[in-house]
Amino acid sequence: MNEERRDESGRHTQVDRRTVLRTTAFAAGGVVLGGIMGISTPGGASAAAGPKVYTRSDWGARSPRSKIEVMGRGPTHIVVHHTATANVSDLSTSRAAALSRAIQRHHMDNNGWSDIGQQLTISRGGYVMEGRAQSLRAIGAGHHVVGAHTANHNGHTIGIENEGTYTSVAPPRDLVDSLVDTCAWLCLVYRLDPDEAIVGHRDFNTTGCPGDKLYAMLPRLRKKVGSRVQEQLRHLSAAADTQPAPEELPTYPAVPGAERVADFYHGPTVGDRDTSP
Repeated sequence: MNEERRDESGRHTQVDRRTVLRTTAFAAGGVVLGGIMGISTPGGASAAAGPKVYTRSDWGARSPRSKIEVMGRGPTHIVVHHTATANVSDLSTSRAAALSRAIQRHHMDNNGWSDIGQQLTISRGGYVMEGRAQSLRAIGAGHHVVGAHTANHNGHTIGIENEGTYTSVAPPRDLVDSLVDTCAWLCLVYRLDPDEAIVGHRDFNTTGCPGDKLYAMLPRLRKKVGSRVQEQLRHLSAAADTQPAPEELPTYPAVPGAERVADFYHGPTVGDRDTSP
Protein backbone atom coordinates (compact mmCIF):
# COMPACT_ATOMS: atom_id res chain seq x y z
CA MET A 1 0.00 0.00 0.00
CA ASN A 2 1.30 3.46 -0.88
CA GLU A 3 0.67 6.84 0.69
CA GLU A 4 0.83 9.94 -1.48
CA ARG A 5 2.05 13.19 0.06
CA ARG A 6 3.22 16.54 -1.23
CA ASP A 7 6.72 17.80 -0.51
CA GLU A 8 7.80 21.39 0.11
CA SER A 9 8.08 22.12 -3.61
CA GLY A 10 4.51 20.97 -4.19
CA ARG A 11 5.45 17.79 -6.03
CA HIS A 12 3.68 14.60 -5.09
CA THR A 13 5.76 11.96 -3.34
CA GLN A 14 4.88 8.35 -2.71
CA VAL A 15 5.79 6.34 0.38
CA ASP A 16 5.90 2.56 0.04
CA ARG A 17 5.10 0.83 3.35
CA ARG A 18 7.28 -2.14 2.43
CA THR A 19 10.22 0.20 1.99
CA VAL A 20 9.55 1.61 5.46
CA LEU A 21 10.08 -1.88 6.82
CA ARG A 22 13.26 -2.34 4.76
CA THR A 23 14.77 0.89 5.98
CA THR A 24 13.97 -0.08 9.56
CA ALA A 25 16.43 -2.92 9.09
CA PHE A 26 19.06 -0.45 7.85
CA ALA A 27 19.19 1.05 11.35
CA ALA A 28 21.03 -2.00 12.71
CA GLY A 29 23.86 -1.37 15.13
CA GLY A 30 22.12 1.49 16.90
CA VAL A 31 22.21 3.83 13.90
CA VAL A 32 18.78 5.34 13.36
CA LEU A 33 18.46 6.75 9.85
CA GLY A 34 16.93 10.19 9.56
CA GLY A 35 13.86 10.77 7.40
CA ILE A 36 14.62 11.35 3.74
CA MET A 37 12.91 14.40 2.22
CA GLY A 38 11.43 15.25 5.60
CA ILE A 39 9.23 12.17 5.81
CA SER A 40 9.75 9.65 8.59
CA THR A 41 7.79 6.98 10.34
CA PRO A 42 6.63 7.39 13.97
CA GLY A 43 9.18 4.79 15.04
CA GLY A 44 12.05 6.93 13.79
CA ALA A 45 13.12 4.80 10.85
CA SER A 46 13.16 6.53 7.50
CA ALA A 47 10.73 5.98 4.68
CA ALA A 48 12.18 5.93 1.19
CA ALA A 49 10.05 8.70 -0.26
CA GLY A 50 10.42 9.01 -3.97
CA PRO A 51 8.56 10.83 -6.69
CA LYS A 52 5.03 9.80 -7.57
CA VAL A 53 5.45 6.95 -10.01
CA TYR A 54 2.60 6.32 -12.43
CA THR A 55 1.94 2.61 -12.74
CA ARG A 56 1.68 0.58 -15.91
CA SER A 57 -2.09 0.54 -15.58
CA ASP A 58 -2.03 4.35 -15.38
CA TRP A 59 -0.42 4.66 -18.81
CA GLY A 60 -2.17 1.72 -20.42
CA ALA A 61 0.66 -0.78 -20.75
CA ARG A 62 0.29 -4.01 -22.65
CA SER A 63 0.94 -7.25 -20.78
CA PRO A 64 4.40 -8.73 -21.34
CA ARG A 65 4.65 -11.57 -23.83
CA SER A 66 6.60 -13.80 -21.47
CA LYS A 67 7.58 -14.14 -17.84
CA ILE A 68 9.61 -11.24 -16.49
CA GLU A 69 12.87 -12.17 -14.77
CA VAL A 70 13.21 -10.85 -11.23
CA MET A 71 16.47 -11.24 -9.33
CA GLY A 72 16.58 -11.52 -5.56
CA ARG A 73 19.28 -8.86 -5.27
CA GLY A 74 19.32 -5.19 -6.11
CA PRO A 75 21.19 -3.50 -8.98
CA THR A 76 24.71 -2.13 -8.64
CA HIS A 77 24.25 0.84 -10.98
CA ILE A 78 21.60 3.33 -12.09
CA VAL A 79 21.97 3.98 -15.84
CA VAL A 80 20.79 7.33 -17.21
CA HIS A 81 19.52 7.30 -20.81
CA HIS A 82 17.78 9.69 -23.16
CA THR A 83 14.99 8.41 -25.39
CA ALA A 84 16.50 9.98 -28.55
CA THR A 85 13.11 11.46 -29.42
CA ALA A 86 11.97 15.02 -30.11
CA ASN A 87 12.25 17.64 -27.38
CA VAL A 88 8.52 18.25 -27.32
CA SER A 89 6.80 21.21 -25.68
CA ASP A 90 3.87 19.11 -24.44
CA LEU A 91 4.61 18.56 -20.74
CA SER A 92 1.31 16.92 -19.79
CA THR A 93 0.68 13.58 -18.11
CA SER A 94 -1.18 12.42 -21.20
CA ARG A 95 1.97 13.04 -23.23
CA ALA A 96 4.04 11.10 -20.69
CA ALA A 97 1.62 8.16 -20.91
CA ALA A 98 1.65 8.28 -24.71
CA LEU A 99 5.47 8.24 -24.68
CA SER A 100 5.53 5.09 -22.55
CA ARG A 101 3.05 3.39 -24.86
CA ALA A 102 5.13 4.38 -27.91
CA ILE A 103 8.35 3.06 -26.38
CA GLN A 104 6.69 -0.19 -25.36
CA ARG A 105 5.20 -0.59 -28.84
CA HIS A 106 8.62 -0.05 -30.43
CA HIS A 107 10.39 -2.43 -28.06
CA MET A 108 7.81 -5.19 -28.42
CA ASP A 109 6.79 -4.85 -32.07
CA ASN A 110 10.02 -3.61 -33.68
CA ASN A 111 12.65 -5.18 -31.42
CA GLY A 112 10.66 -8.32 -30.64
CA TRP A 113 11.18 -7.98 -26.89
CA SER A 114 8.83 -9.36 -24.25
CA ASP A 115 8.10 -5.89 -22.83
CA ILE A 116 9.37 -2.32 -22.61
CA GLY A 117 13.10 -2.37 -21.92
CA GLN A 118 13.69 0.14 -19.11
CA GLN A 119 12.44 0.04 -15.55
CA LEU A 120 11.52 3.74 -15.31
CA THR A 121 10.75 6.59 -17.72
CA ILE A 122 10.75 10.33 -16.98
CA SER A 123 8.92 12.69 -19.33
CA ARG A 124 10.00 16.24 -20.15
CA GLY A 125 7.22 17.36 -17.83
CA GLY A 126 8.86 15.48 -14.96
CA TYR A 127 6.33 12.65 -14.74
CA VAL A 128 7.84 9.33 -13.69
CA MET A 129 6.36 6.20 -15.25
CA GLU A 130 6.88 2.58 -14.32
CA GLY A 131 8.51 0.72 -17.18
CA ARG A 132 8.99 -3.04 -17.39
CA ALA A 133 6.38 -5.16 -15.64
CA GLN A 134 6.87 -5.69 -11.89
CA SER A 135 9.48 -2.91 -11.64
CA LEU A 136 7.75 -1.04 -8.83
CA ARG A 137 7.07 -4.19 -6.87
CA ALA A 138 10.69 -5.27 -7.23
CA ILE A 139 12.03 -1.89 -6.12
CA GLY A 140 9.80 -1.99 -3.07
CA ALA A 141 11.21 -5.39 -2.15
CA GLY A 142 14.82 -4.43 -2.85
CA HIS A 143 14.91 -6.77 -5.85
CA HIS A 144 15.76 -6.21 -9.50
CA VAL A 145 13.70 -6.68 -12.66
CA VAL A 146 16.04 -7.57 -15.52
CA GLY A 147 15.46 -5.11 -18.35
CA ALA A 148 16.83 -4.46 -21.84
CA HIS A 149 18.59 -1.11 -21.94
CA THR A 150 22.37 -1.57 -21.43
CA ALA A 151 24.01 -4.38 -23.40
CA ASN A 152 25.69 -7.11 -21.33
CA HIS A 153 24.82 -5.30 -18.08
CA ASN A 154 21.05 -5.67 -17.77
CA GLY A 155 21.38 -8.18 -14.94
CA HIS A 156 22.81 -5.60 -12.55
CA THR A 157 21.65 -2.17 -13.81
CA ILE A 158 18.38 -0.29 -13.50
CA GLY A 159 17.62 2.00 -16.44
CA ILE A 160 15.96 5.41 -16.43
CA GLU A 161 14.85 6.71 -19.84
CA ASN A 162 14.63 10.50 -19.97
CA GLU A 163 12.40 11.88 -22.71
CA GLY A 164 14.22 13.90 -25.35
CA THR A 165 17.55 14.19 -27.13
CA TYR A 166 20.29 15.91 -25.16
CA THR A 167 23.26 16.04 -27.49
CA SER A 168 23.21 19.83 -27.78
CA VAL A 169 20.52 21.08 -25.38
CA ALA A 170 19.99 20.45 -21.67
CA PRO A 171 16.88 18.73 -20.31
CA PRO A 172 14.15 20.89 -18.74
CA ARG A 173 14.18 21.59 -15.02
CA ASP A 174 11.09 19.49 -14.26
CA LEU A 175 12.78 16.44 -15.75
CA VAL A 176 16.03 17.08 -13.88
CA ASP A 177 14.22 17.58 -10.57
CA SER A 178 12.40 14.27 -11.00
CA LEU A 179 15.64 12.55 -11.99
CA VAL A 180 17.24 13.73 -8.73
CA ASP A 181 14.24 12.53 -6.73
CA THR A 182 14.20 9.18 -8.50
CA CYS A 183 17.93 8.52 -8.13
CA ALA A 184 17.83 9.49 -4.44
CA TRP A 185 14.95 7.09 -3.88
CA LEU A 186 16.75 4.24 -5.64
CA CYS A 187 20.04 4.90 -3.85
CA LEU A 188 18.30 4.72 -0.49
CA VAL A 189 16.25 1.63 -1.31
CA TYR A 190 19.25 -0.25 -2.72
CA ARG A 191 21.86 1.35 -0.43
CA LEU A 192 23.94 2.65 -3.33
CA ASP A 193 26.61 5.33 -3.28
CA PRO A 194 25.55 7.97 -5.86
CA ASP A 195 29.17 8.75 -6.76
CA GLU A 196 29.73 5.16 -7.87
CA ALA A 197 26.26 4.01 -8.87
CA ILE A 198 24.91 6.78 -11.14
CA VAL A 199 26.33 6.41 -14.64
CA GLY A 200 25.45 7.18 -18.24
CA HIS A 201 24.71 4.56 -20.88
CA ARG A 202 27.98 5.49 -22.63
CA ASP A 203 29.93 4.44 -19.54
CA PHE A 204 29.09 0.81 -20.34
CA ASN A 205 28.44 0.72 -24.09
CA THR A 206 29.76 2.41 -27.22
CA THR A 207 27.14 5.11 -27.67
CA GLY A 208 26.59 8.83 -27.27
CA CYS A 209 23.63 8.22 -24.92
CA PRO A 210 22.46 10.08 -22.83
CA GLY A 211 23.76 12.95 -24.98
CA ASP A 212 26.69 15.27 -24.27
CA LYS A 213 24.60 17.82 -22.37
CA LEU A 214 22.86 15.38 -20.04
CA TYR A 215 26.04 13.36 -19.56
CA ALA A 216 27.89 16.53 -18.54
CA MET A 217 25.23 17.06 -15.85
CA LEU A 218 25.88 13.70 -14.16
CA PRO A 219 28.54 14.99 -11.71
CA ARG A 220 26.06 17.60 -10.51
CA LEU A 221 23.32 14.98 -10.37
CA ARG A 222 25.48 12.72 -8.19
CA LYS A 223 26.23 15.64 -5.87
CA LYS A 224 22.56 16.59 -5.52
CA VAL A 225 21.54 13.01 -4.89
CA GLY A 226 24.37 12.57 -2.39
CA SER A 227 23.25 15.66 -0.49
CA ARG A 228 19.67 14.41 -0.47
CA VAL A 229 20.59 11.11 1.14
CA GLN A 230 23.80 12.03 2.94
CA GLU A 231 22.72 10.87 6.37
CA GLN A 232 21.16 7.71 5.03
CA LEU A 233 24.32 6.78 3.17
CA ARG A 234 26.81 7.60 5.92
CA HIS A 235 27.31 3.95 6.79
CA LEU A 236 26.89 2.65 3.24
CA SER A 237 30.13 0.70 2.94
CA ALA A 238 29.34 -1.38 6.01
CA ALA A 239 25.68 -1.89 5.18
CA ALA A 240 25.62 -2.50 1.43
CA ASP A 241 24.27 -5.89 0.41
CA THR A 242 26.60 -6.41 -2.55
CA GLN A 243 29.65 -4.87 -4.17
CA PRO A 244 30.00 -4.81 -7.95
CA ALA A 245 32.07 -7.60 -9.46
CA PRO A 246 34.85 -6.50 -11.84
CA GLU A 247 32.73 -7.34 -14.88
CA GLU A 248 29.93 -5.15 -13.52
CA LEU A 249 32.01 -1.96 -13.47
CA PRO A 250 31.86 0.67 -16.24
CA THR A 251 34.53 0.39 -18.92
CA TYR A 252 34.06 3.91 -20.37
CA PRO A 253 34.35 3.04 -24.09
CA ALA A 254 34.97 5.80 -26.63
CA VAL A 255 31.92 7.71 -27.83
CA PRO A 256 31.32 6.94 -31.53
CA GLY A 257 31.96 9.73 -34.00
CA ALA A 258 28.83 8.85 -35.95
CA GLU A 259 25.86 6.97 -34.58
CA ARG A 260 22.55 5.87 -36.02
CA VAL A 261 19.84 8.50 -35.56
CA ALA A 262 16.32 7.15 -35.03
CA ASP A 263 13.55 7.51 -32.49
CA PHE A 264 14.13 5.30 -29.43
CA TYR A 265 17.59 4.23 -30.62
CA HIS A 266 20.39 5.18 -28.24
CA GLY A 267 23.06 2.54 -28.54
CA PRO A 268 23.47 -1.12 -27.56
CA THR A 269 20.72 -2.45 -25.31
CA VAL A 270 21.09 -6.23 -25.31
CA GLY A 271 24.31 -8.25 -25.50
CA ASP A 272 25.55 -11.82 -25.53
CA ARG A 273 25.75 -11.92 -21.73
CA ASP A 274 22.13 -10.82 -21.29
CA THR A 275 19.15 -13.11 -20.99
CA SER A 276 16.33 -12.91 -23.53
CA PRO A 277 14.87 -9.38 -23.54
